[in-house]
Amino acid sequence: MIILTIFFFITAILYSSIGFGGGSTYLALMLIWDVPFYIFPIIALICNIIVVTGNSINFLRTKNININLLTPYLIGSVPFAFLGASISIDKDLFEILLFFILLIAGIFLLLESKFFNEDQIGIKQVSKLVSIFIGSIIGFISGLVGIGGGIFLSPILFLLKAGYPKHITSTASLFILINSIFGVAGQLTKDIVLYEFLKYWPLFITVLIGGQIGSFLNIKFLSNKTLALLTSLLVIFVAMRMGIRIFI
Repeated sequence: MIILTIFFFITAILYSSIGFGGGSTYLALMLIWDVPFYIFPIIALICNIIVVTGNSINFLRTKNININLLTPYLIGSVPFAFLGASISIDKDLFEILLFFILLIAGIFLLLESKFFNEDQIGIKQVSKLVSIFIGSIIGFISGLVGIGGGIFLSPILFLLKAGYPKHITSTASLFILINSIFGVAGQLTKDIVLYEFLKYWPLFITVLIGGQIGSFLNIKFLSNKTLALLTSLLVIFVAMRMGIRIFI
């Protein structure tokens, strides 16, 4: 439990520094540490909420949130995040899905790292229907495995050139927060043993502290590009560790 807590702490620092919650990596770590499978998603989603709430509040205060950019993706994602979270899946299928999600997310983050700090990009208008469709797919996958989805949305927005970096980062944070809340609601429709879930309260304290440190690092020390690169390497490493466990 102590080592798991340390890894949650490191994950929260890295992810919060670029506006993410870390849900996908929390899930992989719990899988490696043999936490009871049926409480994986709700722990990861609550950790997401704890980590990104501070970032979301800061973005709202500084008015960096582009509501017009965020809204269609949320319209698509929210109902499907709830739907996906309410579905129970087999542990073997969950492991395979999480492996591919982590691997794709790591590659996406590597691609995203080259876009940070490029404020002079040409912004393109993305169709509302396309945005809702993308949000629906991300929402369903996110709810099904227990992540916030920002780790997919953010790189997609960069690749589509849908907004400036500061707007995309803030949009992803609020997207993760709202998606995670509805994901928790969906998880609560299942038979979850709450007293077992509450045994892991130190993880929540850890990510709260790590999230604050990550936000501070982002503001004071390291560039978003460097932090995105470090996070992508962490995600790919965890994916490879999971792949070895599943396929070898």
